[in-house]
Amino acid sequence: MEAVGAIVALLVVLFLVLGVYMTVKAVRAAKRGVDRTISEARRTVEDTTLRAKSFGQVGAPAELAKLRLSLRTSMRATQDVLQAGASDDASLKETLQLFDRLSVHGHELDDELRRLERDPDKAALAERLPGLRERTQQITKAADSLRWSARDRARRFADDDLDSLSTQIDMEAGALRHWTTEPASDQAPPPVAWPEPAPEESAAARRTAQEPTQPAITPPSARVKHPWEKKAKPESTT
Repeated sequence: MEAVGAIVALLVVLFLVLGVYMTVKAVRAAKRGVDRTISEARRTVEDTTLRAKSFGQVGAPAELAKLRLSLRTSMRATQDVLQAGASDDASLKETLQLFDRLSVHGHELDDELRRLERDPDKAALAERLPGLRERTQQITKAADSLRWSARDRARRFADDDLDSLSTQIDMEAGALRHWTTEPASDQAPPPVAWPEPAPEESAAARRTAQEPTQPAITPPSARVKHPWEKKAKPESTT
């Protein structure tokens, strides 16, 4: 009984631990979902604000907004492509590491552009714009190169797979259309048996079969009467 009680207590503890683990895991997943939703919402709001600034302002502030928007759009698109492809193509994991290093420079530039948006010295900002534009173009060009290379690689693999699949389908279709006729047998089929002819009958038998059947005794009425025959007299009854 003590052993049974210990087993039951152990099972209860295991179920409690499992329940706590699943609860913590669910809470963390929910928190990640909430954080991701908040980040996406914040990013959407910020991108919308940058677009408004790039079209609604002039001079250095508008140029800074355009640079930030171009940088963020390029980096985000490249990150999505590489992360999606790395799950299927192991070679892209190294490319993703290079992008992570590039992202460090991208975040530094984005933070600098954000700070400069609030800088009141417009003259100093105008002097720094050429260098900021060059850095932005350098980073976005590198990001675009990684993104398009990954897309070309994925498309090439897809084309190779499609070519291989088409070849296999053509071979299978040819096999399905190919059929052979069984060769005719050299042995002739057995002849059809004809009924054996009946034995020949004698001429007398044939005549007998053709002649009408005569009764054995010819009745008197059927006999032919000759003129020399006398008429029979009736017998006297006396």
